[in-house]
Amino acid sequence: MTTVVANHFGGRHVLVTGGAGFLGSHLCEALLGRGARVTCWDNESTGSEENVAHLAVHPGFTYRPCDVTGPLPSVEHADVVMHLASIASPLAYARLPIDTLRSGSAGTLQMLELAAKHDARFVVSSTSEVYGDPEVHPQHEGYWGHVNPVGPRAVYDESKRFAEAAVVGARREWGVDAGIVRIFNTYGPRMAVDDGRVVPTFLDQAVRGLPLTVAGDGSQTRSLCYVDDTVEALVRMAACDVPGPVNVGNPDEHTILELAQVVVALTGSSSPIEHVPMPEDDPQRRRPDITRARTELGWEPTVPLRDGLRRTLDWYLARSPVR
Repeated sequence: MTTVVANHFGGRHVLVTGGAGFLGSHLCEALLGRGARVTCWDNESTGSEENVAHLAVHPGFTYRPCDVTGPLPSVEHADVVMHLASIASPLAYARLPIDTLRSGSAGTLQMLELAAKHDARFVVSSTSEVYGDPEVHPQHEGYWGHVNPVGPRAVYDESKRFAEAAVVGARREWGVDAGIVRIFNTYGPRMAVDDGRVVPTFLDQAVRGLPLTVAGDGSQTRSLCYVDDTVEALVRMAACDVPGPVNVGNPDEHTILELAQVVVALTGSSSPIEHVPMPEDDPQRRRPDITRARTELGWEPTVPLRDGLRRTLDWYLARSPVR
C-alpha cells in the first residue's frame, strides 16, 4: 500500500502535459497545493488557458503552450512527468482523429524520452476505453479488452493502447520508472458542456429545460468518479513506483437512464427524457475492479454521485447562470 507523505512533493518539479484540460487543470492545482513546482504544457486543442488562469499568480506555476507531438521547449530538471495530453472528447476525437492518434503515439514517446533524460517518474493517463465493449465484468487490469480497431472510437482507444505499450517498451529499453493509470469516466467542474460526455450534457440540458437525450433504452451502465477522487489517485501514482496498469474509477455502477433521472431531480428540471439511437460501439457495461488501487495505492473514491453532481452543477450555474 502506498501512503503519500504530506510533503512528498515539496520543492519537486512536476511537468504536466495536457495541464490546461479538464483533468489536467485539477491535477496542477492539487500538486501546487502539495508544495510542488508545476510546469503546465497544453496545445489548447481541447484545453484552455482559462482553466489554469487562477493559478498564474502562484509562484510555483508556469504555463507554456506546447504540442507534445512537435518540437518540445526546453524545461529545467523534472522530477515527475504526468502525461495527460490527449483528445478525450468523443466529438473532438471524431473531428481530429489524426491529432488524437499522434498525441497517444508520438506524444507519448517524446515524453517518455524526456522522462528518461531527466530520470523522472513518468505517469500516463490511459483509459477504461482500452477494455472496449467489455465481455468481462467488472473490468480488472488483467483483462485484455474487446476493442473494435476500425470503429468510430478506435482512434482514441488505440492511441491509449499504444501509449500503454510505449510505457512498457520504455521501461525495458530505457529503464524509465513509468506507471499506467486507466481512468474510468471522470466528471466535475471545468468539463466542457459541448464535448459529448454524458454528465455535462445532461446537466446543460436539464438546466436549459431541454430533453435529456438518453441513448437507446438507457440500460447501459457507467461508473462515474468525481474529479477530486481521480486526481488523488494520480497524485498517489506519481509519488510511488507502482508500474500498473491500475484502474482508477468509482465501482458504483449506474445506468444512463438512472443518471438522467438523478440529474432531473437534482436540478428541479421539468425536462423530459428523450430516447435517441445508440452510437456505434457504445460500451454496454462499464465498472472498474479497483482492488489493485486499494492495495497498491491505498486509494478508493470518497465522493458520492449526488454530491459530485451538485458540485459540478454549482460550478456550471456560477459560470453560466440561467437568465
